[in-house]
Amino acid sequence: MTYYITIPPPKHLSKYVRFYWVLESEASKEKPYIHRSMADGCTELLFHYKGVFEEIKKIHCKPSFISGIHSHTIEYRTFRIHQNFGIFGVYLYPYALPRIFRHSATEFTNLMPDIESVLGKEGKNLEEKMVLALNNQERYMTISNYITNKININRRSIHPAEEAVYHVVNSQESSKISRLSNQYNLSERQFERKFKEFSGFPPKTYMRIARFSKACNFYGEKNKNLTDIAFQCGYYDQSHFIKDFKTFSGYHPSTYFSGEAPGIEWRQ
Repeated sequence: MTYYITIPPPKHLSKYVRFYWVLESEASKEKPYIHRSMADGCTELLFHYKGVFEEIKKIHCKPSFISGIHSHTIEYRTFRIHQNFGIFGVYLYPYALPRIFRHSATEFTNLMPDIESVLGKEGKNLEEKMVLALNNQERYMTISNYITNKININRRSIHPAEEAVYHVVNSQESSKISRLSNQYNLSERQFERKFKEFSGFPPKTYMRIARFSKACNFYGEKNKNLTDIAFQCGYYDQSHFIKDFKTFSGYHPSTYFSGEAPGIEWRQ
C-alpha cells in the first residue's frame, strides 16, 4: 500500500517552497518498490526517515543518501528499495538554493549531493533532527524553521528573473523569451543570463522541462488523449511531444499515461 500526500508550506515560504510531501510504502526482497524520477525544473530536499533507496545504474546499483538534494535536472533516474520506507520531501523553486545554501542554482544542476557534503556539520545535525523526529508534523516545523532562518539571514529583494522562473513554473501557458524579458524589464541578454543563474538552465531548456512537467500532471485524466495533452501544453505537434517526453522520462507518453510504467505508483 502506498501513501502519498502534499502539504502547503507556511505562507511566508510560498515563494520559495512549492510544497512539502510525504511518501510511504511497503516493499520486500521479493517485491521491491521502484521509483522513477524525471526531468524537473524544481529542486527537492529529501529526508529518508525509514529505509534507504539504491539507484539502478546500467552496470551496478549505487546506494542513495539518507538525506540530500535532488536538484533540478534534465535527466531521469530509477531507484528501488527492498524494505518499507518513508520520505519527507521539500519541493523548492531552484532560486531558493542561494538563499538556503549560498550556492547558485547552476552549481547544483543535474546533481544529487548528500546534505552533509553541502552543509557539513550543520547538514548532519539537520539530518538527525529530520530522521529522528517523532512524526511528520515535527519534521514540517523543523524544516520550516530552518528554511525561514536561512532566508532571513540571506535576505535580499527578489530579482525580476526569479519572478520569471516562478511564472514559468506556475503558468499554464507557454512563454516566449522576448515576452518575458519585456514583462520583467530586462534586455534579452540580461534575462537569459540571470534566468540561468536562478533556474540552473538556459530559458529555452527550462521552458521545455516546465512544459513536460505540465504534461505529466495530466496523469489520470482518462478523457484526454495524447493529442489533447500535447496541444494544451503548447507542443507544436504530437511527434514533438513524444520526443521530449521520452527524453525527459525514458517512457513513451502512451506507456506513462496508461498507468503501466514502473516507478510512478505514487501518482495513482
